[in-house]
Amino acid sequence: MARTAVMGAGSWGTAFALVLADAGNDVHLWGRRAELCRAINETHENADYLPGVELPEAVVAHADPAEALDGAEVVVLAVPSQQLRVNLQTWGASIPSDAVMVSLMKGVELGTHMRMSEVIAELTGAGPDRIAVVTGPNLAREIAAREPAASVVACEDVSVAQRLQKICHSGAFRPYTNTDVIGCELGGTTKNIIGLAVGVCIGLGFGDNTKASVITRGLAETARLGAVIGADPQTFSGLAGMGDLVATCSSPLSRNRTFGEKLGQGMSVEEVTAQTRQVAEGVKSCQSVSELAKMHGVEMPIVEHVASLIAGEMDPATLVKALISREAKPEKD
Repeated sequence: MARTAVMGAGSWGTAFALVLADAGNDVHLWGRRAELCRAINETHENADYLPGVELPEAVVAHADPAEALDGAEVVVLAVPSQQLRVNLQTWGASIPSDAVMVSLMKGVELGTHMRMSEVIAELTGAGPDRIAVVTGPNLAREIAAREPAASVVACEDVSVAQRLQKICHSGAFRPYTNTDVIGCELGGTTKNIIGLAVGVCIGLGFGDNTKASVITRGLAETARLGAVIGADPQTFSGLAGMGDLVATCSSPLSRNRTFGEKLGQGMSVEEVTAQTRQVAEGVKSCQSVSELAKMHGVEMPIVEHVASLIAGEMDPATLVKALISREAKPEKD
């Protein structure tokens, strides 16, 4: 249906390349390591990130970003969120001027407090009709195994969202359209931070009541910030909000929940980072989201406490105690 470029050969980028290929597209996958790209083309497997998953022959890997981007109608951005800017500065000029750019990234940039769509717009000059987001309860390993899953394709231009919906609709992957880019990006970002908090609670040995409480109050925090920055409140009750949050906080496949568990068990941030192959986005975004909330006068205690934990200013047990001992108030507040 379309010539597509997926920029980033990690687990989620590779899994989404598989989705695009299953939907009938011509897929060009860029990876920064030539040896990985060569192995993908020779074995049809990304053994570093999705071992045991056979990739369709329609997925061709490139170490040269210009080759991957050549003639692309849809460019999928799947690099770590805090590395998006430097990547676009390096190869963004090779993105075709009429290509639609789709962000798979879930983060808020450190320093600028910009969402990923805002970073894309700033560095490429693209208008909102060329920038979209795919988000939802999409754990890469399950997507790659073609387990049934739904997601959201968000773009301010509904016709573009509908076009992308068709391009990534496969036998196992069902996308819904949405025009609320802000809400979809915010939901995808904060769920990683809440996932860290839930992981900490699990690592400390707490049960389902604690997890459910953190998940629910975390969603309330997300909705509060969303209301101030222009999101549609309905988004947070859908796949990009509650759906993604539940998947991240419930599954041991979640990098953020697993990272939090290890912190709760007594490991330091440095120790967990050293043994973690892939990026747990919430570890970086907690600081920028906490700062963004303060800029807008929005109270987000879970996000704030996770940021303090990651910064070494609070230990896991104190994090939970601080949340529980806060002043009691009506739930609607």
